Order: sequence, then C-alpha cells, then structure tokens
Amino acid sequence: MEEVARRRHNHIGLTEHQSCALTLDDFFHYLLSDDLNQAIKTQVHHDMTAPLPHYFIYTGHNSYLTGNQISSDCSDVPIIKALLTGVRVIELDIWPNSTKDDIQVIHGRTLTTPVTLIKCLRSIREYAFIASPYPVIITLEDHLTPDLQAKVAEMVTQTFGDMLYYPESGCLEEFPSPESLKYKIIISTKPPKEDVEAKRIKGKENSSPRERDICEESSQKEVSDLLAELEAAERESESYEYEENSTSDGRSGQSETPKYKLLITIQAGKPKGGLKNALRVGSNKIRRLSLSEQALEKAAASHGTDLVRFTQKNVLRIYPKGTRVNSSNYKPMLGWMHGAQMVAFNMQGYGKSLWLMHGMFRCNGGCGYIKKPDFLMKKGPCREVFNPKATLPVKTILKVGVYMGDGWSLDFSPTHFDTYSPPDFYTKIHIVGVPADNTKRKTKIINNNWFPVWDEAFIFSLTVPELALLRIEVREHDRSEKDDFGGQTCLPVSELRPGIRSVPLFDKKGEKYKSVRLLMEFEFL
Repeated sequence: MEEVARRRHNHIGLTEHQSCALTLDDFFHYLLSDDLNQAIKTQVHHDMTAPLPHYFIYTGHNSYLTGNQISSDCSDVPIIKALLTGVRVIELDIWPNSTKDDIQVIHGRTLTTPVTLIKCLRSIREYAFIASPYPVIITLEDHLTPDLQAKVAEMVTQTFGDMLYYPESGCLEEFPSPESLKYKIIISTKPPKEDVEAKRIKGKENSSPRERDICEESSQKEVSDLLAELEAAERESESYEYEENSTSDGRSGQSETPKYKLLITIQAGKPKGGLKNALRVGSNKIRRLSLSEQALEKAAASHGTDLVRFTQKNVLRIYPKGTRVNSSNYKPMLGWMHGAQMVAFNMQGYGKSLWLMHGMFRCNGGCGYIKKPDFLMKKGPCREVFNPKATLPVKTILKVGVYMGDGWSLDFSPTHFDTYSPPDFYTKIHIVGVPADNTKRKTKIINNNWFPVWDEAFIFSLTVPELALLRIEVREHDRSEKDDFGGQTCLPVSELRPGIRSVPLFDKKGEKYKSVRLLMEFEFL
C-alpha cells in the first residue's frame, strides 16, 4: 500500500514525506487499478511439460483475411495482430499464383485479393514469440502441385531455420510438450498425395476459379452459388483420406516432395470408413482431425465419448461453417467440452462468441496454451472417459459481487448515451459453461449516474467450474430504443482471484477501454 501511495502522490507532485501517508483516495485508486488489483492470475502457472494434445490451443481460422470471407483483402496484418494477442495457431490457404511459379495465400473460390506466402512466413517469424514463447503452429490448407510443395519446403526451411521443428524420424508416436517446443514453429497439413492424385489436383488447379480472371467472371454469380462452393471447398480440403497402414514418413511418393512431407509434424486427414473409424484410437500413429461446427454437433450427439478419447492422444480441430461469410463465429464450449484442442475462430470478426474465446485464453497468463482439466484426460479401469452428457453434482459455488463502476465519463462524450441526462447503467452477469451451468443475472438500473453503485451479489452453482466462463456486460437502459452498450469482459472462473478486484472492460471488438472498469468481489463458497 505504501508503494500505491508513493506512485500516486509522485504523479500529483507531492513531497517524499507527504507521499508516505496513505489516503482514502489512494486506497480507492488501488482497488480500481487493474495493474495492482487484477481479477485473474497473470502468470503462466499450468504444467507445460505434457504432450500437446493435453492443451487447449488459441487457434485462428483463415488468419490472413482482413474482413469478410468472400471479398476482403488477404494480408499479413491480421496474422501479426493475432500473434500479438497470443494466438498460437495460424491458418494459411496456399494456392499457385496465376503463372504457376509461385505460392500465394488466398481464400479459394472467392473474390479475395492474395498476399504472397513468403510475406506471411516472414511476418510470422518476426512476431511469433513477442506475446508468448510457446510454439506457433502453422496449419496449411494445401492446394499445390508437387513442384510448388517443394518450393514451400524451401521457403519454410530458409525462413525459419533453427526455429522450425520437425521429427527427424518422420513420424511421431507422441507429440512433444509446449515446454520442449518453446520458440519453435510447427507445420500441420495433410501429407502430399501420390503421383496420380497429384496429377488430378494439377488438372483441377488449371481450371480453378481461384484464377483472377475466372474470379471476375464468378462475381456475376449469386451469393448462394459462392456459399455452396465455399462449403464444398472446406469439405474437400479437410476430407483427405488415407489407409491406416500407409507410409507418410517422407520416403515414398514423388521425388519432389519428400522434404515437404518430412516438415509436417502434425499430419492432418482422416482414415477411410467414416467418423467412427476416424475417431478410433489404437494405432501408433497420431494425427489431426478437422470437423466443421456442424459435423462436431452431429459427432457430439452420437460419439461424444469417442471424441473425448480421441483427443487424449490426437488433435481435434473445429472450424466455422463456410456460410459464415461475415467472419462470425460459433459457440466454442461444445468443442472444449469434448476435448478439442483447436477451436478455430475468425479473429478478424467480433461478437459474443469471440468474447468467450478472448476470455478463455486469458487463462494461464495469456500464453495461448491452457492445460485441459484432468477429467478430460483420465481413463477409468475399463478405459471409460468423461461423458459430456452426464449429469454431474455441484462442485463449486461462486459468489459474485457487483459493487460499482467508473470511467465512462472519461472514455465517452457527455451525450454518448443520453443527450439530456446522465446514463442509466446496469450490469448483466452470465455463466457460460456446460449446459447445466449456463445461467444469467442482472443488477438493478442506476438512473442518471456516471458512477453507478449497485452493491449486489449473485450466487452460481457450478458442476464443471474448470470450463466455466464469467461473461460480464454493462448496458445503458434506454426507454425508447435498444439499450446501449457500455462495455464487456469475459473471465475464466478457474483463474479468478478471491477478494475485491478491479475488472477492466472492453469494447465490442475486444479493445480495452482506457478508464472503464467495475469493482467486483469473487468468493468461492
């Protein structure tokens, strides 16, 4: 507290003798300081020595897009922004350029404008480890011919050098840990297909509507046609099937791509035989399986425990359906409940689902890797695993106090909320988790006050507190129109620090307000 007084009094120019006295203003400053009185833990504190499948990983989808999925620009700027916010999985769609002699990153069968692959790789190298030292995984959606795959291998090895990790043996029986992969880049994609399949792809590429001239023609199509093509492209890129006993160690297939194969640390694709076979665990091979949000919903309904068992050793990636052309997102909790490590989101959008993603990955110091709860990794004596549909007893009771708010008068104009009077604020509190834990409450409305004092408390019974998120939103009541937005945040319940805490709020896009914050209390009963 003495340090609080000294810092505050130095700021207003008091002498050293005067600065030793702690005033009521100093104490109030301490309570509302999110630097000194944080609501959640701010350091990496999870065990980081387990294999990668033991972690939820902060994952982007179409990381190169600056806006919507159909007509926005492709750029390295959103990749840089994602890395600086702690995202650890960057997705790049790679295609031949118009002259077939170089690689560009672009969203297939759309009107998006391309960016070169080498520019994206160089930006990843420069910004990968500023926000977090833990590994960055590049997932490639590969639409290349063998000669261009060889060129990608050359680009990747020359750009990343010793930063690039790949197994010397060409095949892993268990994934390494985030701790052992600090400051490393990892490649994940489907292995190259054999010569016949490669020729088929090349022929298809030569007539692909990805070419700019054909894209211009496609601008005359109905949006529904574009959406259908997007959905088909997503299914095609993720549906590569292989025989379980096939080799993919880089020593077979066409001569131009063995090095490319060797660089793939996390192999994507699914075995032949449908979802049940794709989720089968037992062989020594480990892999990444991708499911769309709709496919996840179907799989969760019929193969919930199989999903959990699969994710104990393998990697499951969930991606948005192709019709989310405005870069919106889906509800992430279903994937996390089933152990999915890579719940891929459009980071360039915004909305309540993305707020939940931001909140989840405030866990563990914001390093981009969260150790999955033990119950998702355990097996019983008969190899039984966690059943996401099971009815569970209450494990924790959380008491949330909402005392007061401050800062709107500094960050907003006097007439932002109401032209002729001060705002009428209230706070909404949501628990987002497993279905049994989902609930919401709200405070009373405080009329005509820039500094609302609610002094209310709410009790929440939680069956799975390890996955629960506390979503907080302040609204300004409007009698004649829709209530105005006054700030939001999302906090992982498992990371809450008991006591009276400062809770800074963010705007709709997830940018932190300079001054707006709540004073809240958290207590586990």
